[in-house]
Amino acid sequence: MAAAEETMERTDLSDLVRTRMEENGQSFRSLAAACIDPKNPDSGPAWTRGTIENLTKGRVIKAPTEAQLRALADALKLPETAVQRAAAAQFFGMTEHWNYDQDTRVLIARIEELDKQGIEELDELAQIVFRRRSRQSPGQG
Repeated sequence: MAAAEETMERTDLSDLVRTRMEENGQSFRSLAAACIDPKNPDSGPAWTRGTIENLTKGRVIKAPTEAQLRALADALKLPETAVQRAAAAQFFGMTEHWNYDQDTRVLIARIEELDKQGIEELDELAQIVFRRRSRQSPGQG
């Protein structure tokens, strides 16, 4: 099987891009042309039509760079963080977990290996660290 035919295990970014393209009525070609890094507009398109097509079909591609993610977010009219989170999940297996109160966020690789108790323990650890940091004055390490 050729590399372009292999599929990614996770498709978080692929799904986000495909869905947003449909919502925006964008083709592969029009999205590629619009994928300009807003921090470096003179660099030209950051994505090719073929790479976007492979991405949306869940085929294996190289992990995108920060500039490519900025360009993609801008072209899709999405918050940059939404695109970054989807890329982190798809390419690096990172899963975001918010605690019950939605005030602490932990990025967890291999979350699927944890049961409910394991996730609760990570929540507790995050809260301990957060409380310790909030008690420290700005001049303390």
